[in-house]
Amino acid sequence: MAVTIDRTTADEHAPSPPARLSLTPGTAPGLLDGAWWPRSRDLSRELPALAARLDHSWGRVTHVTVNPAFWPVIPRKVPVTGHTVHVGWFTNEQDPHKLLVFSYTAERLDLLIIPPETDPAAAARLMSAATTPGGLLTASRLMEDERAADDATESRDREEEWETEGGTAPPPAGNPTGPPPSARGM
Repeated sequence: MAVTIDRTTADEHAPSPPARLSLTPGTAPGLLDGAWWPRSRDLSRELPALAARLDHSWGRVTHVTVNPAFWPVIPRKVPVTGHTVHVGWFTNEQDPHKLLVFSYTAERLDLLIIPPETDPAAAARLMSAATTPGGLLTASRLMEDERAADDATESRDREEEWETEGGTAPPPAGNPTGPPPSARGM
């Protein structure tokens, strides 16, 4: 995949709404420290709201890293009120569904990135799963599980729709169709 690096640092965007962020309560160690649900795939627009939210509760954000798989443009620096956040990227070393956030105190948060186009119910499930204290699922695994659950729901909905339109489900395996053998003259 080609990565575009935006070398500008001027704030060309209008301020974005507050970040949709959920952090794991307490200090229970886990693979993820929370989840972030950006409204777009524009890091220049989304990172200031995230950094502003974290600056007050966690410490000044100085650096973030992403995997470029889902980000069309990766700025090198993003201006945030009072400071600049440096942005880095790793293709093979970082889970494409995870954002690493570093603070001034050298602490690190690992956040699940919920795609902006995710429906609100699925985003709520993912935020809850990512903030489970001591969670042992990776960001990509959480996304795979959500996709599988979504596919199963979609399949079940199609089957229910088919049956309500006059179709019938096939008989269970092992049950022959038609009259019992004694009725067929055997």
